[in-house]
Amino acid sequence: MNKSALYPPIRDNHHFLLPVDNLHTLYVEESGEPNGIPVVFLHGGPGSGCEPWHRRFFDPERYRIILFDQRGCGRSTPHASLERNTTWDLVADMERIRCHLGIEEWLVFGGSWGSTLGLAYAQTHPQRVTGLILRGIFLGRAQDIHWFYQEGASHVFPDYWQDFLAPIPTEERDNLLRAYYRRLTGENEIAGMQAAKAWSQWEGRTANLVPLESTVGHFSDPYTAKSVARLETHYFINQAFLEPDQLCSKMAEIADIPGIIIHGRYDMICPLQQAYELHKAWPEADLTIVPDCGHAASEPAIQAALVRATDFMADKLEIT
Repeated sequence: MNKSALYPPIRDNHHFLLPVDNLHTLYVEESGEPNGIPVVFLHGGPGSGCEPWHRRFFDPERYRIILFDQRGCGRSTPHASLERNTTWDLVADMERIRCHLGIEEWLVFGGSWGSTLGLAYAQTHPQRVTGLILRGIFLGRAQDIHWFYQEGASHVFPDYWQDFLAPIPTEERDNLLRAYYRRLTGENEIAGMQAAKAWSQWEGRTANLVPLESTVGHFSDPYTAKSVARLETHYFINQAFLEPDQLCSKMAEIADIPGIIIHGRYDMICPLQQAYELHKAWPEADLTIVPDCGHAASEPAIQAALVRATDFMADKLEIT
């Protein structure tokens, strides 16, 4: 199966810049059917930004598709800024976008970090969410961060791990997140850029079951690498600005929201256990485990599962 699982490429209907405070301005775009089912796409990272192919998960004749670049990344400004950049700032931004567009309620679609943000938003504003489609679940807990950035995935990719370790002296490797954060927020720009490239490349290399040049290239781009590395270390050193196990512990409060969880069997960035634990806390949601897939939305079988999910939700929401 190839990318034909996605809907054909489309252009945005319009895009605009939305100031959300006296520092941050967000890039927002709409595509698809202006009178269709509203859906908001939440990209990963935090820090990676949206891409044109993200519109293609949705039937453009049935969905009003809203994409936006979260604070500090993509076409939003200022780039890679950590100031006033928390999970709860992003949740508030989603509400600003919804109100600005005159949308009463919308379907929330998010992958990886986008699944974290989608859950946080739904638990804060359940009355605004018609459904959740979540991929590559990341719960933002200490053990989830430790697995990928300290010990766990390192045993699966020992060759790539050496490149991730390279910018950090041996004496600082007992806490790699802290060591990277120090360099990415320090005044040495050369050290910061080296750290950003190594951090982001580690993610790009491990995102697919079989590494894809397009994924590695996206994460290796200096502009993207800077925002991904700075924002991820900022969020993760702060435990994603969540209380311990906050997302799973509050799932009973939104159990009546229709949900679909999609996760690759061999996801090495966010192991399947996270999706499984979310499903245990939210048994009303449908869990699809996609065989022969890793983490990324660029996996063809995951794309096919996501398109089936958006088609299913369109049927359901049009009936109701």
